Amino acid sequence: VQLQASGGGLVQPGGSLRLSCAASGINFSIATMAWYRQAPGKQRDVVASIISSGITNYTDSVKGRFTISRDNSRRTVYLRMNNLKPEDTAVYYCHVFWMIRNYWGQGTQVTVSS
Repeated sequence: VQLQASGGGLVQPGGSLRLSCAASGINFSIATMAWYRQAPGKQRDVVASIISSGITNYTDSVKGRFTISRDNSRRTVYLRMNNLKPEDTAVYYCHVFWMIRNYWGQGTQVTVSS
């Protein structure tokens, strides 16, 4: 199983970014995919998740600003982040729980700063 994340970067407050995560080695269309983030000195927490039917879930701090989506034909999950705030600064990780194991992407840095 491999998860290849991309799309992070430096953005000003109020800006937008889109993260992508391409998956291989799993039956992507039935997998629940998620994005987590970890800020310096803090634990890794879930940001958003999407199940096979497309139903989504978000942590309260990003509701209305972030959108998780999936493209099964591309085996890719996305995280669109709008109205970014300095407190969104973190390393973002793509995640899947597959065949009783957790798998993580390599992480992509998102920095929100003026």
